[in-house]
Amino acid sequence: MAVFAKQTVSIILGGGAGSRLYPLTASRSKPAVPIAGKYRLVDIPISNCINSNLNRIFVLTQFNSASLNQHIKNTYHFSAFSSGFVDILAAEQTPDNPGWFQGTADAVRQSLRHLAKMDFEYVLILSGDQLYQMDFSDMIEAHKKSGAALTIATIPVTEREAPEFGILKSNAEQVITSFVEKPKKEILKDWISDTGTVMQSKGRHYLASMGIYVFNKEILYEFLNEVHPTATDFGKEIIPDSISNYKVLSYQYEGYWTDIGNIYSFFEANISLTDEMPQFNLFDSTQTVYTRSRMLPPAKISGTIINHAIVAEGSIIHAASITKSVIGIRSRIGKDTVIKNTYIMGCDFYETMDQINQKNEKGQPILGIGDRCVIEDAIIDKNCSIGNDVQIKGGTHLEKIDHPLYTIKDGIVVVKKGAVIPNGFII
Repeated sequence: MAVFAKQTVSIILGGGAGSRLYPLTASRSKPAVPIAGKYRLVDIPISNCINSNLNRIFVLTQFNSASLNQHIKNTYHFSAFSSGFVDILAAEQTPDNPGWFQGTADAVRQSLRHLAKMDFEYVLILSGDQLYQMDFSDMIEAHKKSGAALTIATIPVTEREAPEFGILKSNAEQVITSFVEKPKKEILKDWISDTGTVMQSKGRHYLASMGIYVFNKEILYEFLNEVHPTATDFGKEIIPDSISNYKVLSYQYEGYWTDIGNIYSFFEANISLTDEMPQFNLFDSTQTVYTRSRMLPPAKISGTIINHAIVAEGSIIHAASITKSVIGIRSRIGKDTVIKNTYIMGCDFYETMDQINQKNEKGQPILGIGDRCVIEDAIIDKNCSIGNDVQIKGGTHLEKIDHPLYTIKDGIVVVKKGAVIPNGFII
């Protein structure tokens, strides 16, 4: 495995503007969105790389990258005796490339010059907005043994999910023979694959691309600079053509994997972490999720009934009850408040007692969530000040709306970062 580490460079795609995750991406890039109360989305692919002994990692980004840059700078430090690094490659104007990244393939193409002096044989390309735990060294080994030009990580999906992905078919040797991007339901019957007895028993008959690729170095350069010098996207342009002209391998993965593409999937991914046996296991010591080390005190909880919840460090909680919820770092929740089916991201700082007293004197909400509130089916972004007697209840009966203080999508109320919700406010 150490051999593969020395032969491989990893590239994590930061994504575009992340409009489907708005308002969480209003002031931060998609990989910087907080997840599970104390991590950032980018921590997932980086941790998977580190756990796979791959420690030469580039993160490509161009939108709202300040908080992402700060997080990576403060988090990922390797030994002075190691060649490991996690570096940000932001879109930059050059004489050859005067424009921004136009898509996944274009982003990698514009970044290749930063890899020119490095010694490597394989390039692992990852998405920055997926939740999963995977050993990439197994995938790289399968790629090397097969002699393929490109290996695509695939996952069996159901008929309902299939139209959202690139769907492919492979032969007995796992060589991909055909590929279709986001097929319509009418043609799905032609794309059923033998995904194995276990997967078929779950109704997962279609092989979907996970957007995770292993390229041979020379092939990647050839694809991007010679064969497809103007191609902007891997899924729509590079992958279909490569299947017709090269040996492309399917590496089937059957563990937990979800694409954090919209507010609903983001919400579900976080809330599912509170399950008795969550599919994404934060407590697996062999697959550690790394993030920034914070010198915070343990959570302090007084008189609260907690059932199926994750509570991050530094929180001060006096709530009546917390059920099926994720409570992020430095969260403050007042007396007699009920939290249910909610992700509270927490805060970046504590208010001083002087600041709290001044706000109390003026009748202004202090940082955190006040007394006697009821919050259900919601996401509370960071650094919100929610007053007393506030009711925030999401549900499918609510219409989609974008308010200055909150957004409602798929029945989920998302209170915007830094919002101040006055006493008695009802959503």
